[in-house]
Amino acid sequence: MYVKRYYSFWMTLRWSKLSLIYGILYSSIIIVLYEITNIPFSLPWQPISVIGIAVAFFLGFKNNSSYDRTWEARKIWGAIVNDSRTFATAILSLSSSTISTERKREIIHRHLAWLLALKHAMRVEKSWEHNLPVNKLNFIPGFIKEYYAGPYAEIEKYLSKEELEIIKKLTNIPSQLLKNQSNEIGKLNEQRLISDHKQIWLHELIGKLYTNQGMSERIKNFPFPRQYASTGLWITYIFCGLIPFGLLDIFSESSALHYWLTIPFSAIIIWTFFVVDRIGDYSENPFEGGYNDVPISSVARAIEIDLLEMLEEKNIPDPYASENGFLM
Repeated sequence: MYVKRYYSFWMTLRWSKLSLIYGILYSSIIIVLYEITNIPFSLPWQPISVIGIAVAFFLGFKNNSSYDRTWEARKIWGAIVNDSRTFATAILSLSSSTISTERKREIIHRHLAWLLALKHAMRVEKSWEHNLPVNKLNFIPGFIKEYYAGPYAEIEKYLSKEELEIIKKLTNIPSQLLKNQSNEIGKLNEQRLISDHKQIWLHELIGKLYTNQGMSERIKNFPFPRQYASTGLWITYIFCGLIPFGLLDIFSESSALHYWLTIPFSAIIIWTFFVVDRIGDYSENPFEGGYNDVPISSVARAIEIDLLEMLEEKNIPDPYASENGFLM
């Protein structure tokens, strides 16, 4: 996620330069052919503008839907922050005369393992995502290091060796860790260390964590409907392909303007529409590790710091600092 006030113009241009270059080349070919052949390539602008209005409405719908996915992801991880603090506080508030500090620490450490495992599960590549090569993300070296290290490098310090070896054989590690957490709460009740009421309350908190995980997985595992993503792209191509012909009709009939102006104006319009389409395209998948995704690594680290400070531990990691204006 970019955390400075604005992207600079040159950053935006570098990100979208291919659309501008292709727009210049395409419109130049049209105008050169018109210059050489004198064939009347021009088309009336009115029907092209109608297509442009339809494309603009469709791109607006697509971008709103994509933004909703990103915003929902941010709300889910905001809920994870709140529920994590609530769960840790609930465990620490249990009577110290019956439950040892070490056992409380074990439960909270398991929760941190769940959190970090969920974070890594959200980073797993999907076929419909952009799957940017990691070597192209060299402006965020901290994320590259975390990506290559994998989940076990982070969660092994929070689990016993026996539990770690067991979950390594399982498919959905976060779900299994919550199951283990639920079993541990059940054991506390069986040993008469907590009341039935406390057990139910703690199970409700674990249920909220399951809900947060499920909603996060829903966004991760269900792509933005491809018919909308694909249709938006193809109708943008059609509209942008017609732009030079419509502008040629305008500029060639004007005594004050020359038809060579079709090239820069066509390129700018083509670039604008493809930038809008690309913004929506890169907002569809808020966990893939792109430039504008939800910074779940930073959110998870903030929770980790909060809970370790509650436990009054000494080896507390530092918050992730922004790298070149980005948080991951």
